Amino acid sequence: MRELQPIPVGPRGDTVHEDVTDRLARIAAGESAPTETHPEIESESIVLEMRDFCLSYGTKQALFGINMKVARGKVTAIIGPSGCGKSTLLRSINRINDLLPTVRIRGDMLLDGMSIYAPGVDVIELRKRIGMVFQKPNPFPMSIYENVVYPLRIDGETNRGMLDEVCERSLRRAALWEEVKDRLRENALGLSGGQQQRLCIARAIAADPEMLLMDEPCSALDPIATTKIENLMEELKGQYSILIVTHNLQQAARTSDYTAFMYLGRLIEYGPTANIFSNPHLVETQEYVTGRFG
Repeated sequence: MRELQPIPVGPRGDTVHEDVTDRLARIAAGESAPTETHPEIESESIVLEMRDFCLSYGTKQALFGINMKVARGKVTAIIGPSGCGKSTLLRSINRINDLLPTVRIRGDMLLDGMSIYAPGVDVIELRKRIGMVFQKPNPFPMSIYENVVYPLRIDGETNRGMLDEVCERSLRRAALWEEVKDRLRENALGLSGGQQQRLCIARAIAADPEMLLMDEPCSALDPIATTKIENLMEELKGQYSILIVTHNLQQAARTSDYTAFMYLGRLIEYGPTANIFSNPHLVETQEYVTGRFG
C-alpha cells in the first residue's frame, strides 16, 4: 500500500498536509498512513506493546499494522468513529476474538515483554492477568458475594477467610462495599445498572490483574453512575494499567493520561491526552476531536 505523503510547498520546502477529507478518503480506499506517535510515551514504563498487529475476519481486514505502547499504571483511552476497530483491538488483548473461527491475526502483542500470542500461552491464565469490563454490565445470576469471588472459585480456592478478604477488598476498590456490605447474599441482578457495572469491575480486579480493559463501560449508564465509574478509574490507576474504549470524547479527555485515535482499523495518532485534544500533530485528529467529522 502506498503511504500518504506531505506535499512540499513554499521556497524553504515547508510542508503542509493534504485536505483532511482527501487523506481520509485515501485511507478508506486502502492506502496506508504511518501512525503519528508522540515521543512522551518513550519515557514511560511499558506494560503492553503491540507490534504490527493485524486482524481479519475471514477476508475482511479490521486492523492494520497497529504499533502502540501502553503505559504502566496509567489510563489510556482509544477513541474514533464507530466501526473503526476500537473494540476489536481491545478484545484482541485478552484474546476474546479467539472464540471466532474466522479470525486471523498477524503481528504480535507483548505483555511485560512476553508474547501473548506465542504457542503454548495459557489463555485462561492470560485473562486473569488482563481483566475485562464490557459495555453492558454482565453480573452472573448469583449472589453479590459469589460474583466477586468467582475468579478464585474457578481456581479452586475454598478458604472462607481468603474469599471473604478478597470480596471485601475488591468491593472497596470498586467503591461499592458501603452500598452492598449488608446485601452480599442477595442476587446481583437486583442491583442498579451502575452498581452492576462496579460489581463487574470488582469481579475483574478480584484476580489481581495487571491490566484492566474497559469497553465503553459507561455507555449504558446515567450521568451519576458515569461519574462514579470515572472517579473509580482515577482511584484505580497506578494499581492497574487501564485501557478504555470510549465514544465519549469528553470522557476520554477527563479520565485518560494517553489517547489513541483510530480510523478504519488504523492507529492515526497517539500521545498524551492533553496534546491530542489541545495540540494534535495531525489535522485528521484535530478535525475529529473538534467534532468536524465522525
